[in-house]
Amino acid sequence: MADTKAELTPITVVTGFLGAGKTTLVNYILKEQRTWKIAVLENEFGEVSIDDGLVAESMDAPEDLITMDNGCVCCSVRGDLLRTLGQLATRRKDFDAIILETTGLADPAPIVYTIQTNPKMTDHYRIDSIVCLADAKHLEMHLDEVKPEGACNEAMQQVAFADRILLNKTDLVTEKEKQHILRRLRGINQFAMVIETVRSKAPLEKILKVDSFNMEGILDYDPDFFDDDDDDDESKPKKLKHNTEIVQSVGIKFKGNLHAQWFNMFMMDLLRERAADLYRTKGLLSFHGQGDTKFVFQGVHEQINFGPAEKPWGKDEERVNKFVFIGKELDRKELTKSLMECLYKDEKKEAV
Repeated sequence: MADTKAELTPITVVTGFLGAGKTTLVNYILKEQRTWKIAVLENEFGEVSIDDGLVAESMDAPEDLITMDNGCVCCSVRGDLLRTLGQLATRRKDFDAIILETTGLADPAPIVYTIQTNPKMTDHYRIDSIVCLADAKHLEMHLDEVKPEGACNEAMQQVAFADRILLNKTDLVTEKEKQHILRRLRGINQFAMVIETVRSKAPLEKILKVDSFNMEGILDYDPDFFDDDDDDDESKPKKLKHNTEIVQSVGIKFKGNLHAQWFNMFMMDLLRERAADLYRTKGLLSFHGQGDTKFVFQGVHEQINFGPAEKPWGKDEERVNKFVFIGKELDRKELTKSLMECLYKDEKKEAV
């Protein structure tokens, strides 16, 4: 029988390009805190592991360090990840959290898919957060790297997937350069918290056991994220009017009850046509005929988890549907129009 959510062992996935500071971050976490016992799953691109020795120096018990040496988590080692987590399951309650440090070339989507869709994993583990290390000095070079046709830009994907972005090595850039990078990060992923760091030293309470990947995390987003770009309220910070990034984040909200069948058809069509372009999707929904049950969903590409929220709609709570999309070349107006067409009967209202 699966444990309740509170009993599942949280996994923090750490991504970032080679040299961005992932190993430094892991070392920092293991050296700075003594409250939690953390298991580290460490992967390095290539046949010979180098970083495990560095990380092992920080472990109270080096034998607790688990290293997989035969490939990237995102591709050939998927089976090894399952086997390793499976072996760890019998003693996982000895640990408060697991850190999965991925190679600089890893796309986190297959990791998330593996853990969220395998019953042997979902009985024991949950994704707590995806932390992306971004090198302030070299990130722009990676974001602008031209890839062969059909290939993805890994750095842009990692930023798009993240719940937390550590803008590392900020001491190596000027204030003007840093602000420019911050604008680019917001252009790609507006809902990820950006934490500026030097030598990967981040406040631990902001990156571990934060439950920022959960489906209901949409409730904690900055309310302004969902506001229309044409809002005339001068007191609110303005969004980027001309976002030139190929990967963008879009937030949509509107009142009313959705028609379940129409919404399902919309999502099926969207995923059939755009799954490869949709890195992350999240939603909080109210359906006609479902009483006070609040529904939530989250997706990584075509893999969608959907179900009732932990708490129902409150007695006086306004029924506001919220959606987040992060992906390539998104059209906010078209997405809003299509979603509002899913409202039940006469409940089609203006997006708020």
